[in-house]
Amino acid sequence: MTQKTILRALAGERLPVPPVWMMRQAGRYLPEYRATRAQAGDFLSLCYTPDLAAEVTLQPIRRYDFDAAILFADILLIPQALGLDLWFVTGEGPRLSTVTSAAEVAALKPVDAIHETLSPVYETVRILSRELPDRTTLIGFAGAPWTVATYMIAGRGTPDQGPAHAFKDADREAFSALIDRVTEATIAYLLAQVAAGAEVVKLFDSWAGSLRGRDFDDFALKPAQRIIAALKARHPHLPVIAFPREAGPRYAGFARATGADCVALDNSVSADWAAAEVQKDGCVQGNLDPRLLVQGGDALETETRRVVRAFSGGPHIFNLGHGITPDADPDNVSRMIAAIRG
Repeated sequence: MTQKTILRALAGERLPVPPVWMMRQAGRYLPEYRATRAQAGDFLSLCYTPDLAAEVTLQPIRRYDFDAAILFADILLIPQALGLDLWFVTGEGPRLSTVTSAAEVAALKPVDAIHETLSPVYETVRILSRELPDRTTLIGFAGAPWTVATYMIAGRGTPDQGPAHAFKDADREAFSALIDRVTEATIAYLLAQVAAGAEVVKLFDSWAGSLRGRDFDDFALKPAQRIIAALKARHPHLPVIAFPREAGPRYAGFARATGADCVALDNSVSADWAAAEVQKDGCVQGNLDPRLLVQGGDALETETRRVVRAFSGGPHIFNLGHGITPDADPDNVSRMIAAIRG
Protein backbone atom coordinates (compact mmCIF):
# COMPACT_ATOMS: atom_id res chain seq x y z
CA MET A 1 0.00 0.00 0.00
CA THR A 2 1.24 3.51 -0.79
CA GLN A 3 2.82 5.41 2.09
CA LYS A 4 2.09 8.82 0.55
CA THR A 5 -0.42 10.35 2.92
CA ILE A 6 -2.32 12.36 0.30
CA LEU A 7 -2.84 9.27 -1.86
CA ARG A 8 -4.07 7.41 1.21
CA ALA A 9 -6.57 10.16 2.03
CA LEU A 10 -7.73 10.31 -1.58
CA ALA A 11 -8.31 6.55 -1.46
CA GLY A 12 -10.72 7.15 1.44
CA GLU A 13 -8.47 6.46 4.42
CA ARG A 14 -9.06 8.42 7.61
CA LEU A 15 -5.65 9.45 8.95
CA PRO A 16 -4.82 10.54 12.50
CA VAL A 17 -3.02 13.61 11.12
CA PRO A 18 -4.34 15.03 7.84
CA PRO A 19 -1.85 15.62 5.03
CA VAL A 20 -1.39 19.28 4.13
CA TRP A 21 -0.55 21.45 1.14
CA MET A 22 -1.68 24.96 0.14
CA MET A 23 -3.14 26.43 -2.98
CA ARG A 24 -0.61 28.92 -4.45
CA GLN A 25 2.01 27.52 -2.08
CA ALA A 26 4.67 28.45 -4.67
CA GLY A 27 4.05 32.15 -4.83
CA ARG A 28 4.62 35.78 -4.05
CA TYR A 29 4.54 35.44 -0.25
CA LEU A 30 7.95 33.69 -0.45
CA PRO A 31 11.12 35.74 -0.97
CA GLU A 32 12.76 32.85 -2.86
CA TYR A 33 9.84 32.83 -5.32
CA ARG A 34 10.20 36.56 -5.93
CA ALA A 35 13.91 36.09 -6.63
CA THR A 36 13.28 33.31 -9.16
CA ARG A 37 10.45 35.30 -10.75
CA ALA A 38 12.86 38.21 -11.22
CA GLN A 39 15.38 35.85 -12.78
CA ALA A 40 12.75 34.63 -15.26
CA GLY A 41 11.96 38.20 -16.30
CA ASP A 42 8.18 37.83 -16.57
CA PHE A 43 5.43 35.50 -15.40
CA LEU A 44 4.92 33.59 -18.66
CA SER A 45 8.66 33.02 -19.03
CA LEU A 46 8.59 31.51 -15.54
CA CYS A 47 5.73 29.19 -16.54
CA TYR A 48 7.47 28.12 -19.75
CA THR A 49 11.04 27.67 -18.44
CA PRO A 50 10.97 24.14 -16.97
CA ASP A 51 14.00 24.48 -14.69
CA LEU A 52 12.64 27.68 -13.11
CA ALA A 53 9.05 26.44 -12.91
CA ALA A 54 10.31 23.29 -11.18
CA GLU A 55 12.45 25.39 -8.84
CA VAL A 56 9.50 27.50 -7.62
CA THR A 57 7.41 24.32 -7.22
CA LEU A 58 10.15 22.81 -5.03
CA GLN A 59 10.77 25.92 -2.89
CA PRO A 60 7.81 25.49 -0.50
CA ILE A 61 8.57 21.76 -0.19
CA ARG A 62 12.09 22.55 0.99
CA ARG A 63 10.86 25.23 3.37
CA TYR A 64 7.79 23.51 4.85
CA ASP A 65 7.86 19.82 3.90
CA PHE A 66 4.29 19.88 2.57
CA ASP A 67 2.80 16.49 1.73
CA ALA A 68 2.24 17.54 -1.89
CA ALA A 69 3.74 19.79 -4.51
CA ILE A 70 1.48 21.31 -7.15
CA LEU A 71 2.89 22.01 -10.59
CA PHE A 72 3.67 25.68 -11.13
CA ALA A 73 1.77 26.84 -14.22
CA ASP A 74 -1.33 28.93 -14.96
CA ILE A 75 -4.90 28.06 -15.93
CA LEU A 76 -4.69 30.41 -18.93
CA LEU A 77 -1.98 28.46 -20.74
CA ILE A 78 -4.75 26.40 -22.39
CA PRO A 79 -6.39 29.43 -24.06
CA GLN A 80 -2.95 30.46 -25.28
CA ALA A 81 -2.34 26.97 -26.63
CA LEU A 82 -5.71 27.18 -28.42
CA GLY A 83 -4.50 30.28 -30.24
CA LEU A 84 -5.37 33.29 -28.08
CA ASP A 85 -2.86 36.00 -27.28
CA LEU A 86 -1.98 36.01 -23.57
CA TRP A 87 0.00 38.56 -21.62
CA PHE A 88 0.19 39.76 -18.01
CA VAL A 89 -0.04 43.38 -16.89
CA THR A 90 2.03 44.06 -13.78
CA GLY A 91 -0.22 44.70 -10.81
CA GLU A 92 -3.38 43.97 -12.79
CA GLY A 93 -3.18 40.34 -13.94
CA PRO A 94 -3.84 38.48 -17.18
CA ARG A 95 -5.08 39.84 -20.49
CA LEU A 96 -6.21 37.76 -23.47
CA SER A 97 -7.54 38.29 -26.95
CA THR A 98 -11.24 37.38 -26.80
CA VAL A 99 -13.69 34.78 -28.10
CA THR A 100 -17.20 36.25 -28.37
CA SER A 101 -18.87 34.56 -31.36
CA ALA A 102 -19.50 31.16 -32.93
CA ALA A 103 -17.01 32.03 -35.69
CA GLU A 104 -14.28 32.82 -33.16
CA VAL A 105 -14.96 29.55 -31.32
CA ALA A 106 -14.65 27.67 -34.61
CA ALA A 107 -11.36 29.48 -35.36
CA LEU A 108 -9.63 28.15 -32.23
CA LYS A 109 -6.80 25.72 -32.86
CA PRO A 110 -7.62 21.99 -32.82
CA VAL A 111 -6.99 20.23 -29.54
CA ASP A 112 -4.15 18.17 -31.03
CA ALA A 113 -2.18 21.40 -31.54
CA ILE A 114 -2.01 22.40 -27.86
CA HIS A 115 0.96 20.19 -26.97
CA GLU A 116 3.39 22.25 -29.05
CA THR A 117 2.77 25.25 -26.76
CA LEU A 118 2.42 23.23 -23.57
CA SER A 119 5.40 20.88 -23.95
CA PRO A 120 7.55 22.93 -21.49
CA VAL A 121 4.90 22.31 -18.83
CA TYR A 122 5.22 18.56 -19.34
CA GLU A 123 9.00 18.87 -19.01
CA THR A 124 8.48 20.68 -15.69
CA VAL A 125 6.39 17.71 -14.51
CA ARG A 126 9.14 15.29 -15.56
CA ILE A 127 11.76 17.26 -13.63
CA LEU A 128 9.55 17.34 -10.54
CA SER A 129 8.78 13.63 -10.67
CA ARG A 130 12.55 13.04 -10.51
CA GLU A 131 13.43 15.66 -7.91
CA LEU A 132 10.62 15.61 -5.37
CA PRO A 133 11.18 13.65 -2.14
CA ASP A 134 9.78 10.13 -2.29
CA ARG A 135 7.09 10.94 0.27
CA THR A 136 5.79 14.02 -1.60
CA THR A 137 2.84 13.66 -3.97
CA LEU A 138 2.96 15.54 -7.29
CA ILE A 139 -0.30 17.25 -8.23
CA GLY A 140 -1.03 18.40 -11.78
CA PHE A 141 -3.89 20.76 -12.53
CA ALA A 142 -5.99 22.68 -15.00
CA GLY A 143 -8.69 25.29 -14.83
CA ALA A 144 -12.19 23.95 -15.28
CA PRO A 145 -13.86 24.85 -18.60
CA TRP A 146 -16.34 27.42 -17.25
CA THR A 147 -13.66 29.37 -15.38
CA VAL A 148 -11.25 29.27 -18.33
CA ALA A 149 -14.04 30.34 -20.70
CA THR A 150 -14.88 33.38 -18.55
CA TYR A 151 -11.37 34.73 -19.18
CA MET A 152 -11.47 33.84 -22.88
CA ILE A 153 -14.71 35.77 -23.35
CA ALA A 154 -13.90 38.83 -21.23
CA GLY A 155 -10.18 38.96 -22.01
CA ARG A 156 -9.46 39.35 -18.30
CA GLY A 157 -10.82 38.50 -14.87
CA THR A 158 -14.13 40.14 -14.00
CA PRO A 159 -15.93 40.52 -10.65
CA ASP A 160 -19.16 38.81 -11.77
CA GLN A 161 -18.19 36.92 -14.95
CA GLY A 162 -20.76 39.16 -16.68
CA PRO A 163 -19.39 38.87 -20.24
CA ALA A 164 -19.43 35.05 -20.07
CA HIS A 165 -23.00 35.04 -18.74
CA ALA A 166 -24.03 37.44 -21.53
CA PHE A 167 -22.50 35.22 -24.24
CA LYS A 168 -24.07 32.12 -22.67
CA ASP A 169 -27.50 33.75 -22.54
CA ALA A 170 -27.29 35.23 -26.06
CA ASP A 171 -25.99 32.15 -27.90
CA ARG A 172 -26.05 29.02 -25.75
CA GLU A 173 -25.06 26.83 -28.70
CA ALA A 174 -21.88 28.79 -29.44
CA PHE A 175 -21.08 29.05 -25.74
CA SER A 176 -21.55 25.29 -25.36
CA ALA A 177 -19.19 24.76 -28.31
CA LEU A 178 -16.55 26.83 -26.51
CA ILE A 179 -17.02 24.79 -23.32
CA ASP A 180 -16.68 21.60 -25.39
CA ARG A 181 -13.43 22.77 -27.00
CA VAL A 182 -11.93 23.76 -23.65
CA THR A 183 -13.11 20.47 -22.12
CA GLU A 184 -11.38 18.41 -24.82
CA ALA A 185 -8.20 20.49 -24.48
CA THR A 186 -8.27 20.04 -20.71
CA ILE A 187 -8.53 16.27 -21.05
CA ALA A 188 -5.55 16.21 -23.44
CA TYR A 189 -3.53 18.54 -21.21
CA LEU A 190 -4.15 16.57 -18.01
CA LEU A 191 -3.46 13.22 -19.70
CA ALA A 192 -0.11 14.61 -20.84
CA GLN A 193 0.67 15.78 -17.28
CA VAL A 194 -0.12 12.29 -15.97
CA ALA A 195 2.07 10.71 -18.67
CA ALA A 196 4.89 13.00 -17.52
CA GLY A 197 4.53 11.96 -13.87
CA ALA A 198 1.63 13.76 -12.15
CA GLU A 199 0.13 11.43 -9.51
CA VAL A 200 -3.04 13.42 -8.79
CA VAL A 201 -4.83 16.09 -10.82
CA LYS A 202 -6.98 18.96 -9.64
CA LEU A 203 -9.66 20.89 -11.54
CA PHE A 204 -9.97 24.53 -10.43
CA ASP A 205 -13.42 25.97 -11.14
CA SER A 206 -12.75 29.29 -9.44
CA TRP A 207 -15.94 30.95 -10.72
CA ALA A 208 -18.35 28.00 -10.37
CA GLY A 209 -20.24 29.96 -7.71
CA SER A 210 -21.69 32.37 -10.27
CA LEU A 211 -23.55 29.53 -12.05
CA ARG A 212 -27.07 28.63 -10.96
CA GLY A 213 -29.52 25.80 -11.59
CA ARG A 214 -29.30 24.29 -15.06
CA ASP A 215 -26.26 26.44 -15.86
CA PHE A 216 -24.35 24.89 -12.93
CA ASP A 217 -25.30 21.41 -14.17
CA ASP A 218 -24.41 22.10 -17.80
CA PHE A 219 -21.24 24.16 -17.37
CA ALA A 220 -19.70 23.16 -14.01
CA LEU A 221 -20.90 19.66 -13.20
CA LYS A 222 -21.10 18.01 -16.64
CA PRO A 223 -17.69 19.19 -17.92
CA ALA A 224 -16.06 17.96 -14.68
CA GLN A 225 -17.88 14.64 -15.09
CA ARG A 226 -16.67 14.36 -18.70
CA ILE A 227 -13.06 15.24 -17.87
CA ILE A 228 -12.90 12.84 -14.93
CA ALA A 229 -14.49 10.00 -16.93
CA ALA A 230 -11.95 10.48 -19.74
CA LEU A 231 -9.01 10.55 -17.32
CA LYS A 232 -10.18 7.46 -15.47
CA ALA A 233 -10.86 5.59 -18.72
CA ARG A 234 -7.10 5.80 -19.35
CA HIS A 235 -5.94 5.77 -15.71
CA PRO A 236 -8.58 4.03 -13.54
CA HIS A 237 -6.67 4.63 -10.30
CA LEU A 238 -5.82 8.30 -10.93
CA PRO A 239 -7.16 10.43 -8.04
CA VAL A 240 -8.95 13.63 -9.08
CA ILE A 241 -9.69 16.63 -6.83
CA ALA A 242 -12.52 18.93 -7.96
CA PHE A 243 -12.84 22.51 -6.69
CA PRO A 244 -16.15 24.14 -7.69
CA ARG A 245 -15.40 27.24 -5.62
CA GLU A 246 -18.34 28.94 -3.89
CA ALA A 247 -20.70 26.16 -4.98
CA GLY A 248 -22.37 26.40 -1.55
CA PRO A 249 -25.05 23.72 -1.21
CA ARG A 250 -24.00 22.28 -4.58
CA TYR A 251 -20.83 20.95 -2.96
CA ALA A 252 -23.07 18.22 -1.53
CA GLY A 253 -23.25 15.37 -4.03
CA PHE A 254 -20.62 16.89 -6.36
CA ALA A 255 -18.19 13.99 -5.90
CA ARG A 256 -20.93 11.43 -6.56
CA ALA A 257 -22.16 13.27 -9.64
CA THR A 258 -18.74 13.82 -11.24
CA GLY A 259 -16.67 10.84 -10.11
CA ALA A 260 -14.20 13.07 -8.26
CA ASP A 261 -12.22 11.38 -5.48
CA CYS A 262 -12.14 14.54 -3.40
CA VAL A 263 -14.00 17.84 -3.25
CA ALA A 264 -12.00 20.91 -2.28
CA LEU A 265 -13.97 23.45 -0.25
CA ASP A 266 -13.71 27.22 -0.03
CA ASN A 267 -14.04 28.96 3.33
CA SER A 268 -17.56 30.30 2.69
CA VAL A 269 -19.00 26.96 3.87
CA SER A 270 -18.62 25.75 7.44
CA ALA A 271 -16.40 22.77 8.07
CA ASP A 272 -19.10 21.24 10.29
CA TRP A 273 -21.69 21.44 7.49
CA ALA A 274 -19.22 20.04 4.95
CA ALA A 275 -18.25 17.18 7.26
CA ALA A 276 -21.92 16.16 7.46
CA GLU A 277 -22.97 16.81 3.87
CA VAL A 278 -19.86 16.45 1.65
CA GLN A 279 -17.38 14.23 3.49
CA LYS A 280 -19.94 11.40 3.64
CA ASP A 281 -19.14 10.80 -0.05
CA GLY A 282 -15.37 10.62 0.44
CA CYS A 283 -12.31 12.80 0.89
CA VAL A 284 -12.65 16.54 1.36
CA GLN A 285 -9.95 19.19 1.12
CA GLY A 286 -9.91 22.51 2.91
CA ASN A 287 -10.87 24.92 4.19
CA LEU A 288 -8.98 27.42 6.39
CA ASP A 289 -9.58 31.12 5.66
CA PRO A 290 -6.38 32.36 3.91
CA ARG A 291 -6.65 35.71 5.69
CA LEU A 292 -5.57 33.94 8.89
CA LEU A 293 -2.10 33.50 7.35
CA VAL A 294 -1.86 37.28 7.23
CA GLN A 295 -3.35 37.76 10.70
CA GLY A 296 -1.50 34.94 12.49
CA GLY A 297 -1.56 34.68 16.27
CA ASP A 298 -3.85 32.55 18.40
CA ALA A 299 -6.72 32.85 15.90
CA LEU A 300 -4.66 31.05 13.26
CA GLU A 301 -3.83 28.14 15.54
CA THR A 302 -7.35 27.91 17.00
CA GLU A 303 -9.04 27.89 13.59
CA THR A 304 -6.51 25.43 12.16
CA ARG A 305 -7.22 22.97 14.96
CA ARG A 306 -10.98 23.53 14.59
CA VAL A 307 -10.86 22.59 10.88
CA VAL A 308 -8.79 19.49 11.68
CA ARG A 309 -11.30 18.46 14.37
CA ALA A 310 -14.34 19.09 12.18
CA PHE A 311 -13.07 16.74 9.47
CA SER A 312 -11.43 14.18 11.77
CA GLY A 313 -14.21 11.62 11.24
CA GLY A 314 -13.24 10.87 7.66
CA PRO A 315 -10.66 11.32 4.90
CA HIS A 316 -9.35 14.90 4.86
CA ILE A 317 -6.55 16.86 3.18
CA PHE A 318 -5.84 20.13 4.99
CA ASN A 319 -5.71 23.18 2.74
CA LEU A 320 -6.91 26.75 2.55
CA GLY A 321 -10.30 27.81 1.25
CA HIS A 322 -8.54 29.74 -1.52
CA GLY A 323 -4.94 30.51 -2.48
CA ILE A 324 -2.48 31.99 -0.01
CA THR A 325 -2.20 35.74 -0.58
CA PRO A 326 1.02 37.67 -1.34
CA ASP A 327 0.79 39.55 1.99
CA ALA A 328 0.81 36.33 4.06
CA ASP A 329 3.63 35.90 6.56
CA PRO A 330 5.78 32.83 5.74
CA ASP A 331 6.23 32.23 9.48
CA ASN A 332 2.46 31.85 9.83
CA VAL A 333 2.57 28.93 7.41
CA SER A 334 5.00 27.20 9.79
CA ARG A 335 2.61 27.91 12.69
CA MET A 336 -0.31 26.44 10.76
CA ILE A 337 1.63 23.27 9.94
CA ALA A 338 2.73 22.90 13.57
CA ALA A 339 -0.90 23.21 14.68
CA ILE A 340 -1.94 20.51 12.19
CA ARG A 341 0.86 18.08 12.96
CA GLY A 342 0.80 18.78 16.69
